[in-house]
Amino acid sequence: MSKRAVLEVIALDAEDAIAAQAGGADRLELVTDMAADGLTPSVDTFTAIRRAVDIRLRVMLRLADGFDAGDVSALVRAAREMRAAGADEFVLGFLDEHGGPDLAAVERIVAELDGCRWTFHRAIDRAADRDALRKQLADLPGLDTYLTAGSADGVDAGLDVLLAEAAASGEPGYEQQILVGGGLRLDHVPGLRAAGVSAFHIGGASRPEGWGAPVSAEAVGVWRAALDG
Repeated sequence: MSKRAVLEVIALDAEDAIAAQAGGADRLELVTDMAADGLTPSVDTFTAIRRAVDIRLRVMLRLADGFDAGDVSALVRAAREMRAAGADEFVLGFLDEHGGPDLAAVERIVAELDGCRWTFHRAIDRAADRDALRKQLADLPGLDTYLTAGSADGVDAGLDVLLAEAAASGEPGYEQQILVGGGLRLDHVPGLRAAGVSAFHIGGASRPEGWGAPVSAEAVGVWRAALDG
């Protein structure tokens, strides 16, 4: 538990980003439209945030609510535009009609990323078979993280799954870092840290006044202190 845990915070704009960094965030997930659970931000938003902070940024590649890839060509264009603007870390993840990973879509998008690091997001929590999904994606270049609550219903419901997957770390399909997020609370942290989880993702928890208000550096600081404790 001596290793510093990663704290990732959702940022919608440069104001959020500055506050998150001031509070101790290590990395930001850049999105727009949280009513749709986070979609791809504009290139201008990315550029403004990149100029405002010097911590790592992961850019969402997702154009519509849900986990259907939809217009893959548009996603490829978005990835290409973000790469051209300097983005070098990403977040994506899509499922097919059977609840498996949409390999055709994911592989097309990943091909545009030139080996950049990326997170497979909470689509894993809606997958028909989490273990099978992990093993199908295991060899994709750049995949280093799964954002997951262990369950579509959040960390409370998925805690046992998270602990089991943490225990499997290093096994085939389980080499990637677990980034816990989705209904995550401070009281979850000690047990997850003790199990070896070393990355945590917050959105609403960084905004005590709700999504209509900016990120609070103080709120992020409380999480930083909890993870460091």
